Amino acid sequence: MDTEKKRCTAIVLAAGSGKRMGSATAKQFMLLEGRPILWYSLKTIEESKIIDDCIIVTGAEDIEYVRREIVEKYDFRKVDAVTAGGRERWESVYHGLRVVVQGDRTESKGNGYVFIHDGARPFLTEEMLCNAHREVCRHRACAVAVPVKDTIKIADKDGFAVKTPDRRLLWAVQTPQVFETELIFRAYEKLCREGETISVTDDAMVIEQILGLPVKLVEGSYGNIKITTPEDMGAARSLLGGWLEGLEKNCENFKKYVDRNNSFC
Repeated sequence: MDTEKKRCTAIVLAAGSGKRMGSATAKQFMLLEGRPILWYSLKTIEESKIIDDCIIVTGAEDIEYVRREIVEKYDFRKVDAVTAGGRERWESVYHGLRVVVQGDRTESKGNGYVFIHDGARPFLTEEMLCNAHREVCRHRACAVAVPVKDTIKIADKDGFAVKTPDRRLLWAVQTPQVFETELIFRAYEKLCREGETISVTDDAMVIEQILGLPVKLVEGSYGNIKITTPEDMGAARSLLGGWLEGLEKNCENFKKYVDRNNSFC
């Protein structure tokens, strides 16, 4: 590791809709105990000692709303830009990466790390960010994930179980997913050129399929849920108290991380 920490930028994706929630309001803007769901992950990022700045990617029609009602209202000073996403998730990530790489940075544009996070996952923690930072320094690409609890079946097109993979090898992948800036931008540029010929559902797949490189899995938290359906809102309310307690320990978690690692990369 180097003694000086490289720039760490968060890209927060907030371009989803409320379709599966059965709501006219996009899920990331729905209120959880009086605050937009998006507020919670941005709050962790704002207070984080790992993250230096943040790019929010949202729908073109929501840019002014996000700037006024979230960034300015709650004084999120680490947010450098709010930019428009694309039709697909990968396009939104690419738009965010272009802001990171082509933006007016005081440091080397490609010499750092990008933390890509779904704005519909409110319970991001400093501990997750520290753990992901440690592993991206070592492996160049990592993703927060948890071991699956259930037995998984692979089915054929008619819905019959045809295979049962070893549960000990299965992980449910979450966000943040973290990469060397130059590495992930190069992968997304190639994906953009190849377009619809490659199907990807997360950022780790881009690295795996486009560049053929491995992605280290970092154990996250079962509380790091993604709010997608009305049932998820009930689960979020029950998890909120524990997250708020953890928020108060952010500085403590960061200090432990520095003490264990002695330096930054």
